[in-house]
Amino acid sequence: MHIDMDAFYASVEQRDDPALRGRPVVVAWRGARSVVCAASYEARKFGVHSAMPAVRAERLCPQAIFVPPDFSRYKAVSRQIRAIFARHTDLIEPLSLDEAYLDVTVTKTGLPSATATAEAIRAAIREETQLTASAGVAPNKFLAKIASDWRKPDGLFVVRPAQVEAFLTPLPVGRLPGVGKVMEARLAELGIATVGDLRALGMIELERRFGRWGHRLHELSRGFDEHPVQPDRPSLQISSEDTLEQDVPLEQLQPHVVRLAGKTWAAYQRESDRVARTIVLKLKTSDFRTLTRSLTPRVLPASASELAELAWGLHLRVDLPAGTRYRLVGVGLAGLVDRDNHVAQSELFDMAVAPS
Repeated sequence: MHIDMDAFYASVEQRDDPALRGRPVVVAWRGARSVVCAASYEARKFGVHSAMPAVRAERLCPQAIFVPPDFSRYKAVSRQIRAIFARHTDLIEPLSLDEAYLDVTVTKTGLPSATATAEAIRAAIREETQLTASAGVAPNKFLAKIASDWRKPDGLFVVRPAQVEAFLTPLPVGRLPGVGKVMEARLAELGIATVGDLRALGMIELERRFGRWGHRLHELSRGFDEHPVQPDRPSLQISSEDTLEQDVPLEQLQPHVVRLAGKTWAAYQRESDRVARTIVLKLKTSDFRTLTRSLTPRVLPASASELAELAWGLHLRVDLPAGTRYRLVGVGLAGLVDRDNHVAQSELFDMAVAPS
């Protein structure tokens, strides 16, 4: 099962302030460097969506009401929702504050089906938080995630095992996980527009053209995904990445690194009780080779701009040929540890290097 809250941050704001209900709400700080954290459905009608630059959102919807994010409040509501999940199963894999996978193969409640469990969870969320959630129920994670988006907002969609191939066949191939705009364009050159087209091409041909990724594409086209639900555990890395619309040379990636560093830094600011020790630059070449470069500085970055500067500096350690083009770029903060442990370790280090 995949549960996804509907316009979560914006819905919390509308719930808590009746004056915002029915109006286009954008959760974001104003400013050239700010990005949209969430948009109400009233704002989405104007094309506003999360991760969009705030200045573009303001142009699209001049009447939008901008509300600065209050992550402590959103976390509190998220804990309420997580507690509802936990009444049904311990196998919960949060993806963010507002969405999670649940394995409900066996439940604590004895409800007769996954569909009944999804209905019970959505009803409890509505009653206890006055918010709505959409749910997808399917034999595996990636299908459940597609299904949860099928009847948003406040919807439930079920894909039963016997329906999997029929459900997937007409979908645009871009709905498959890992198929971004560049890959979608490459598949379109082969005449592949839908998942059914992809399946028809066959595994051998896909592997010939795309290697191991071709094998994975074939599995997805048939609805196969063996990744289990991973129970809740603290993340070791916070990152943002984008698949670019066009493959570009290394020197043209700096604006993307700056933008992604801003997104990563905004997410990191919510981790008030943990500290990141390592900066990571991730790249993927046009032929799908992935490489990372990392740095663990003595002094951690104190702002998004410092993170961007350090992350971009890592491109100097990429030793691929000058003509190499890149299809994906990401910026991450890794090695997250409890803040108290980090302070204690820093103090011990300082004592060790201090002159006697």
